[in-house]
Amino acid sequence: MSPSTKIRPALTVATFASLAALVSACTTVGPNFQRPDAPATADYAAKGDAAPAAARLDAAPAAVQGPWWEALGSPKLDAVIRQALVDSPTLAEADATLRQSQAALAQARGAAGPQVDGTAGFNRERANLQAFGFTSFGDVTLSNPTFSLYSVGGSVGYDLDLFGGRKRRIESQAARVEAQARRSDAAYLSLTSNVALQALTIATLNAQIDAVRQMIAADEANIGLVRRANALGGSTATAKVSAQSQLEADRALLPPLEGQLAAARHALALLVGKAPADWTAPDFTLTELNLQGSAPVALPSTLVRKRPDILAAEADLHAATAEIGVATADLYPDIKLTASLTQGALKPGDIFSYDASGWNLGAGLTAPIFNGGALKARRQAAREEATAASARYQQTVLSAFAQVADALSALAADEAGLAAYDRSRAQADESLRLARVAFDRGGGTMLEVLDAQRRTHEIQSAQVRAQGQRLVDVVRLFAATGADWRSTR
Repeated sequence: MSPSTKIRPALTVATFASLAALVSACTTVGPNFQRPDAPATADYAAKGDAAPAAARLDAAPAAVQGPWWEALGSPKLDAVIRQALVDSPTLAEADATLRQSQAALAQARGAAGPQVDGTAGFNRERANLQAFGFTSFGDVTLSNPTFSLYSVGGSVGYDLDLFGGRKRRIESQAARVEAQARRSDAAYLSLTSNVALQALTIATLNAQIDAVRQMIAADEANIGLVRRANALGGSTATAKVSAQSQLEADRALLPPLEGQLAAARHALALLVGKAPADWTAPDFTLTELNLQGSAPVALPSTLVRKRPDILAAEADLHAATAEIGVATADLYPDIKLTASLTQGALKPGDIFSYDASGWNLGAGLTAPIFNGGALKARRQAAREEATAASARYQQTVLSAFAQVADALSALAADEAGLAAYDRSRAQADESLRLARVAFDRGGGTMLEVLDAQRRTHEIQSAQVRAQGQRLVDVVRLFAATGADWRSTR
């Protein structure tokens, strides 16, 4: 039966009731949701981009036996993330919101079924006989009687949902539950990646602090060289001042790094759901955080079927599509069936007797006649919302592709940079060694030693930051590809 079928006013309520089962079984107005097709694009990189060797699309994915962060091979990180999954208020909020949407779905399903209510009552009444003209009976003057009335009963109501409005409402709510479930997954993925990123920040700062301390030790060694040279008469006061100045300059680098380290630990405590005073972050190091194998990258057609925010946007589109059916069904007539039974008596002992019973059966038809175009406007608004939801879905997919492409490009740059730093570090270390040997033998100046040492320190610090940045980009790649945060073991 088509939604455009005309319903003649001459048809009786009984006729509608006799057709209700057939109509409700075959008619659900509004468009049926069609899942968006997988994208036709087969890659993420733009023309000219270089994919890193550790994350090429044609590389075999790493076999991670468990949640994604175990690919970094750090038991300490695993322990911190699992604690965050238990104690984070952010996840508690996401889980509660999901349960709220599930309860709303149960409410919609319950409202679509028969509604049964029970009633019971006790009333003490005084009848006003004079209101009905009964003032006397013969010579006897009538007085208003006082009595008690006991009643018990029940009622049943059922909406036939002729055009599927309630079915569409349930469909819409189920899609909203799916969307919230995917947003909950996104919250878990976001939390685990943020914890990992904060751990990498701590590890990188620890490495930078270690590098500065090594430079301070080297500065102190330079001062020892100057003292030995002075004892032999081969150095000047200027060399001593330069060496001492370099030592103090390098010591000044420590306090800012230590302040950043404290802030990073506090931020990690917040992610775990603890106050900084109640929880101490582990001292992560770059040597213990290492990618075990290659970072797996899903093809675009797979990404849209696994990334939580894309799945949430798809479910939002489903819900918006179903709402068109809800608004369309409101344009058509609706029939509700009702039945009630009431037992009432003046004495409790008579309440269940047949003579104390009363009942009714009925069917009510409601059909829109004139509403100033409000119902049609509501349907048009639902259609526009579905169009907007479709655009949001497409934008979410494009943003996901861009994030994966950014992560891949960043990893390519990281690998090239690290290789360059390795070569520069080797050259700088050799230059520093030669400058120290020359100064120790009286053939060079302290200024040459300090210049060589400064270059070594700059390269070492940059190398440490690049190592940390590579791991940061690996984590971002895992998050961008919708890596699984749940254990599969």
